[in-house]
Amino acid sequence: MGIRMGRRLLLITLLLGALLCNNVAYAKFSRYSFPKDFIFGTGSAAYQYEGAYKEGGKGPSIWDTFTHVPGKILNNDTGDVASDFYHRYKEDVNLLKDMNMDAFRFSIAWTRILPNGSLSGGINREGVAFYNSLINDVIAKGMIPFVTIFHWDTPQALESKYGGFLSENIVKDYVDFAEVCFREFGDRVKYWTTFNEPFTYNAYGYGKGVFAPGRCSPYVSKSCGAGDSSREPYLVTHHIHLSHAAADLPSTSTAPAHRGAVQRSLDFMFGWFMDPLVHGDYPGTMRGWLGDRLPKLTLAQSAMVKGSYDFIGINYYTTYYAKSMPPPNSNELSYDVDSRANTTGFRNGKPISPQEFTPIFFNYPPGIREVLLYTKRRNGVNVKGYFTWTFMDCFEWGDGYLDLFGLIYVDRKTLTRYRKDSSYWIEDFLRRQH
Repeated sequence: MGIRMGRRLLLITLLLGALLCNNVAYAKFSRYSFPKDFIFGTGSAAYQYEGAYKEGGKGPSIWDTFTHVPGKILNNDTGDVASDFYHRYKEDVNLLKDMNMDAFRFSIAWTRILPNGSLSGGINREGVAFYNSLINDVIAKGMIPFVTIFHWDTPQALESKYGGFLSENIVKDYVDFAEVCFREFGDRVKYWTTFNEPFTYNAYGYGKGVFAPGRCSPYVSKSCGAGDSSREPYLVTHHIHLSHAAADLPSTSTAPAHRGAVQRSLDFMFGWFMDPLVHGDYPGTMRGWLGDRLPKLTLAQSAMVKGSYDFIGINYYTTYYAKSMPPPNSNELSYDVDSRANTTGFRNGKPISPQEFTPIFFNYPPGIREVLLYTKRRNGVNVKGYFTWTFMDCFEWGDGYLDLFGLIYVDRKTLTRYRKDSSYWIEDFLRRQH
């Protein structure tokens, strides 16, 4: 079953806000305000960064397929070139070092290691060599590699063969892929992420159909060629839990109804992934309201999933109000309405806080504190690090290259890198002695 070392992480996204320090707070703030072992880093993802989608022996993923369908992505952008990290990673690792980062989080493209998704198609040694070189360079520059095994890029061959994560067959192929990664890189990589943002992968890929593989019920969107928004997101999550556990990793309204909506929103997002890991089953609210649409964990599966992690990462974006809603039409069920909670950034026409970056993000500093308190009350938490998103401007999924979240600006015509003020801010923050 491979090398038993390192750390296991199931990375979960919560849409709960961006925190900005004001100048007064910053003047009294530096990395020395944190524990000595607190890790500061930044993150990336293979499809968003690497490019070289037909180079180096790589096979196609569902995102390669999805982005080549006209109209699926803003401006018909693709990740064919992305930020060209595949060819420029040495330059980029030097930029990370210049910013004094402790760690770099990146994902391994499944089809760059196993081009057809399974061991039967053989291991792509050129892909292994690329990641070996990247890992070695990160370590040589004094940084810690944090490696994500799956960041949404399901092999197209497995999607075509048996439906990808809709089938339990994915568990064996995922484990085989993970085992190759552990065997090839586990002597140097100690921190592993099994799945990045499984909530977004499910809700947008199988509930709304706006992300790969683009599946949803016809009453959700006519653009989806197939899907079942009432069942598929839950089935996919079930198989993600089984895949995660099977991978032998190296070792805010005051109204009562609306308060319930807040709890349900958290249960249907955070608890959906955390409760099986901590308690061995899905939240009671989900089980009671979804009935047989929510797969059941057997006793053996529950025992396998429960406790199958060493640390948890939370991607924190923005904060929303939650309002209780009436039961949905029984003929038009989907993940979006199952929680019977409407989440919105507005109340009485007024935003919860100033909007940042895009219309769906709100800058509400208390939000991150509330979600940390929620996790502490529910499961206990010891925050050990922070990874800013993102290292450089990149392909931002459905928005293509519209969003510029990076610390580094990338010229889309020349792919030249330019440091933004934010990169100098964080460099100064990490270098300050007091």
